[in-house]
Amino acid sequence: MTTQTDQNIDTAERERFDSVASGWWDPEGPFRPLHELNPARLKFISDRAEISGADVVDAGCGGGILSESLAKKGANVTGIDVAPRVLATARLHLNESGLEIDYQEKAVEDLAAESAASFDIVTCMEMLEHVPDPASIIAGVHELLKPGGHGFFSTLNRTPLAFALGIVGAEHIARLLPRGTHRYDRFIRPSELSAWLRDAGMLVKDITGLHYNPVTRSVMLGGNVQVNYLVHAVKPDS
Repeated sequence: MTTQTDQNIDTAERERFDSVASGWWDPEGPFRPLHELNPARLKFISDRAEISGADVVDAGCGGGILSESLAKKGANVTGIDVAPRVLATARLHLNESGLEIDYQEKAVEDLAAESAASFDIVTCMEMLEHVPDPASIIAGVHELLKPGGHGFFSTLNRTPLAFALGIVGAEHIARLLPRGTHRYDRFIRPSELSAWLRDAGMLVKDITGLHYNPVTRSVMLGGNVQVNYLVHAVKPDS
């Protein structure tokens, strides 16, 4: 029987990420942008929530770049993803880092059904644009969070500039990402993401631009949200 969770998994996307799983921890490899974006993502989170001692879900954790950074700051991290070879890479890297992270091959919705209101923080970075129904993920994040918990999201805006930089530039010209990594029709406007968060019962606290220069390999937070952006939302206390 096909479940709603199964319907919210793009098998082509899963296979694409699995096919390059071995390169996840190569800072000059196919996921170089994630390595260079990670410090800014971590700062955005740590400036808005207490990480040390927090119970955290890193949804769409991939090979564990953000998961490991959160664990180094003292969080109790559960990393979930639906790509098995990518998760195998994440688990293997724990032998090198010496960290303890609970990696599970699981969809957000399934973990939410098992562990509702159990986590202080849920991160969902560069993942919403890879699923058929992002609103279902948002609803699952709300369920996972304890009252007063924090949700953090990053994605790409659906603008011509994002298409030019995120797909044409990053995938076809600079070849920073494998071709086919992104689909423009799945880019998400901030107004759409905000509406899904409100519908799920969360309060949007901040929307911040994330600017990546692949030439200088620098990242800046703030400014416009025309390409990449980050969102902080909270689950109300009552």
